[in-house]
Amino acid sequence: MEEQVVLVDVNDNPLGLMPKMEAHEKGVLHRAFSVFILNDKGELMLQQRALHKYHSPGLWTNTCCSHQRKGETNVAAGKRRLQEEMGFVAELSEVTSFIYKAPFDNGLTEHELDHIMIGHFNANPDINLEEVANWKWMAVDAVRDDIKKHPENYTVWFISIFEQFYEQIKLQ
Repeated sequence: MEEQVVLVDVNDNPLGLMPKMEAHEKGVLHRAFSVFILNDKGELMLQQRALHKYHSPGLWTNTCCSHQRKGETNVAAGKRRLQEEMGFVAELSEVTSFIYKAPFDNGLTEHELDHIMIGHFNANPDINLEEVANWKWMAVDAVRDDIKKHPENYTVWFISIFEQFYEQIKLQ
């Protein structure tokens, strides 16, 4: 059965469910999350999206991201997906949320109320190659500088998060 996303209004009130692909085809606002994992050196764990992803394949992005399931809290969803994609679990704290809308060349549109969560981890992940092509630790300032120089290497939501919430991420 196809994954369902939780449709929401701008205040994050649930409005119903829709198949994920249909929501992206129609550009309907739905709930999502982005997890940022930092280590004790202040480095951010980045993942490179698998090359077969239906949008943004091969681009670098935050540690993991996805969609909450019906009845699932933001933190529970973040922990679930962190385990599924990166092979570990960490305590997560929700720090903020924002709405973004981004059309892609393949006709799909991300229109998400994205909940940003931060956690800490100091080991290497055990990546799921179905989801993740590669990973690396990178200093937060170096990420910001590289986004400015090479935005084509990063996902649109990751760039947006870094532009808006850089200070919050750096302070973690």
